[in-house]
Amino acid sequence: MRLRSAALAAFVAVCAVAFPTHAADPLSLDEAFLRVSEAHPNLRLFGARQEALEAELDRASLRPALVAGAELENVLGTGPASRLDGAEITLSLASVLERGGKLDARRTLAQSRIDALAIGREARRLDLLAEVARRYLAVVGAQRQGELAQLDIDQRERTVAAARRRHEAGASPESVVLTAQAALARAELDHARARQREEAARQHLAALWGERDPAFEIAGGDPLAVPQVADFAVLADWLQRTPELAQFVDQQRIGEARLQLARSEATPDLDWQVGVRRMTDGDDFGLVGSVSIPLGSTRRAQPGIRAARAELTALEIEREAAGLSLYSTLAEAHGRFMVARLEAQRLGEDVLPRLAKAEAAAATAYRAGAASYLEWSSLQAEHAAARQQQLEAALEAQRALVEIQRLTGQAFVAGSGPQDNQGATP
Repeated sequence: MRLRSAALAAFVAVCAVAFPTHAADPLSLDEAFLRVSEAHPNLRLFGARQEALEAELDRASLRPALVAGAELENVLGTGPASRLDGAEITLSLASVLERGGKLDARRTLAQSRIDALAIGREARRLDLLAEVARRYLAVVGAQRQGELAQLDIDQRERTVAAARRRHEAGASPESVVLTAQAALARAELDHARARQREEAARQHLAALWGERDPAFEIAGGDPLAVPQVADFAVLADWLQRTPELAQFVDQQRIGEARLQLARSEATPDLDWQVGVRRMTDGDDFGLVGSVSIPLGSTRRAQPGIRAARAELTALEIEREAAGLSLYSTLAEAHGRFMVARLEAQRLGEDVLPRLAKAEAAAATAYRAGAASYLEWSSLQAEHAAARQQQLEAALEAQRALVEIQRLTGQAFVAGSGPQDNQGATP
């Protein structure tokens, strides 16, 4: 059975793009997906496993071997049997006649294991792509934090310049200038920390495809562009098609094949043998043959049948438990997404515009001597904190979105609904 990777294609369409030819070329999320898909050892491992399972299928398809034999009687004894003249030689051919569909049951079991391996590979691939998206998002978030820190630096530099002018004019003490300079140094520290965090996140991303000294820049993206998702009821319906649950379908097929193989053991096989024998006197020959069948096969097969049935029952319970766990994870991720998306949206629409106006007004008042440095500095700090809060909320929404995509196998892009054939860049 060839697995249709619809869930994977819905999560992200890994386009046939080339790797960057120069270190300065920006690395897109699709290119990161492609690198991991081709280089990660956890995915390459499935190729070796498939070869082993295909060998098992070939072995399961073999019929019982033919056994050629030779038997020599009445030789090296006493009396007339002390010579070779009275020897009886029998040449035989023997094998086992399998009954009860054992050959087909073995083939079905081996093929089911191969099919399950394909499902498992797609599930693992989906998990890896989700991890790529998370690490790529970490780089994007660190870049955005660096941009916010640079905005804060620019603000603080203007504040230092204004405080120095007022101090030189004798309108404020030197302590105000020193305080403004300390705030500027703190903003520069935040910027340096963001740059270091970006470098660490880039190294963490490159480790997924084994690159030890990453020199690439990422294409980036706007983490504040948080898309909408479908209603939770629709997401829960998509959850039923996730590879994590699809694996149980193949596991059930394997269990059913094992049960059929155990049932076939209840039908005894026939051991047969035919041959030709040279008689003691003269050169006469005769045919010989035998057939044997074991007794009590039905009774001996019952423990295996009960064990196979119990495994099927346990598998159904495991699937139910996995379904509940995935549903709970989806509910938690959807809740985090909705809360974080609302927070980021309200901060951008209501809070930040008002804080920007208040800060501009405080700057004008400070330069005119109508407001203190403390009032202006407090508004600057509050504005920077609100920008940082919006970014953290947007990143949390994007992380929850990646988890929703991993669980449902659906992709979402900003300003639209689910996409069946297009990936979403967090």
